[in-house]
Amino acid sequence: MRAMIIDDLCNYKNYHFGPAWEVAFNFLSSLTIDSTEQKYQLQGDDIFAQVMSYSTHSIGEAVLEAHRSYVDIQMLITGRELIEVMAKDKLTVTTPYHKENDVEFYEYSAEIDAVKLQLSPDRFAMFLPQDAHMPCLISADSPELVKKVVVKIRRDLLTNTAR
Repeated sequence: MRAMIIDDLCNYKNYHFGPAWEVAFNFLSSLTIDSTEQKYQLQGDDIFAQVMSYSTHSIGEAVLEAHRSYVDIQMLITGRELIEVMAKDKLTVTTPYHKENDVEFYEYSAEIDAVKLQLSPDRFAMFLPQDAHMPCLISADSPELVKKVVVKIRRDLLTNTAR
């Protein structure tokens, strides 16, 4: 796996990453606007998800993060959100890697080219360890309440199996 993915939920079968991928997307496909905000253990600590609600905010209030052990799959259930993604090897670390939480934080720089992703319901984005990502950003003129799910898959469980 070499790059992030952004696509519609209905297209997830176009990617062949093995059984862990299927577990994640079976769960994502089951979510509704009424899904409970909580942590879901899909396969112990190997695959889990968090459903949450929050208000989007400006870049000055957001955090730029990356993970080493887990791949993130993020999808909105309601609302719209902008996510900026940058190659982490071009960034300055602000908070060193914390193994227990699998996160490292980076300094945001408007001078580094970022990919801007617009998430809306049933559109997912997958972030790999090299993808520093800044989620929760305002996508229009003002903050918006969103309901979102983040699925974490231990990266070594994803396989690239061509069909």
